[in-house]
Amino acid sequence: MLQQYFGELETGLLSAIRGSDGLVNPRKLYSLEVARLGKRLCSGTSPVAWCGITAPFDLLHSMGVTSSFVEFVGALLAVTGVAGAFIDTADQAGYSSDGCSYHRAVMGAASQGLMPEPAFLVGATNPCSGGLAAIECLARHYSRPLTVLHIPQDESGGNVAYLAQQIRVLAGFVTAHTGLPLDRDRLREAIENTNRTRAAMCEMYALAQRVPSPATSKDLSNFGVVLPLFLGSEAAVELACAYRDEFARRCAASPTTKKRETFRLMWIQNRIQFRQDLEKLLENEYKAVIVVDELNDVTWDEIDPEEPFEGLARRSISIPFNGTMERRVEHLQKLAREYRIDGAVSPCNWGCRQGTGARGLIQAGLEEIGVPVLNLEVDCVDDRKYTEGQVRTRVEAFVEMLHGRSSPWN
Repeated sequence: MLQQYFGELETGLLSAIRGSDGLVNPRKLYSLEVARLGKRLCSGTSPVAWCGITAPFDLLHSMGVTSSFVEFVGALLAVTGVAGAFIDTADQAGYSSDGCSYHRAVMGAASQGLMPEPAFLVGATNPCSGGLAAIECLARHYSRPLTVLHIPQDESGGNVAYLAQQIRVLAGFVTAHTGLPLDRDRLREAIENTNRTRAAMCEMYALAQRVPSPATSKDLSNFGVVLPLFLGSEAAVELACAYRDEFARRCAASPTTKKRETFRLMWIQNRIQFRQDLEKLLENEYKAVIVVDELNDVTWDEIDPEEPFEGLARRSISIPFNGTMERRVEHLQKLAREYRIDGAVSPCNWGCRQGTGARGLIQAGLEEIGVPVLNLEVDCVDDRKYTEGQVRTRVEAFVEMLHGRSSPWN
């Protein structure tokens, strides 16, 4: 099922890109890389690793491993409209029905033989305990070796060295279970590609901050979550540069061709993964454009290719979901100021402690700087829990409220 889906997706996107007369929408390139990653995961041509979100994917790439975080599959099942059946399978097998639906869908898919069998698994204590529990369950299901990265909450004391040593051990773990050695030249090349990607991302995000923003609501949906899967590759560099160049082109276009922005919005945490019209509703009916997502940011410094492990450790520690809630709120406030946000949308994903559990503190923190928050009680994976009429009513009330407020940046 997955292999056929990714193959057909790649074929369709390549056809669309070839017919674009040289002006390629970077979103299509993004989708193409997602399709190609999916094909590699299903092809059996290289060892597969199922990982936590903060795994060093550029290190794994340099060692010839095809890797992904497990939530990638949960989102894919939602996009294709079949997540509900696999969630039911997991519930019937005894997995808690109040857990995150990303992980429940993954466990249901694994039990049905849908997920590619891994050579090994890499868990991580950040960003959530649910993700680590899913990795542990998958390791038992497949009877495959598991290692866990324990991510410190900050860089104090010897925390960076502690995590860097774990990543060194991870490289040895990969070799032990795949026979693939760590080639320092290939790792250096991967880190150089990561740094080039990072530089292009910084330029791209700076352009996205302009008023009006060159980014549409859909352009960077899930971008900051998924792009790390490609880090270390030439494809990541190409993708980040394509977005940067397209945003620069849009910014240089005549004012009459620039889209109108009545309101600039920030999206908190994950997008809703199944097909729905919320972004279109906001943009087309209310001229409310999502110009930034919480994870669409560069929070880490350039990595030294000669001493990569400390830099990889600092990057994992820097992710906004890691550490205290105060730190996450400060990051959201920073983005709100940089992008001159009028309001924020927070899908309080069912079973997610990062989303639903943090909603009150996030709302209070953003309202401190004059940015109101629309909390939507939805499930980002299970479309059976999405009621379009109720969401529309909430959005209409939120936009009406925004019309009655002055911008916090005037």
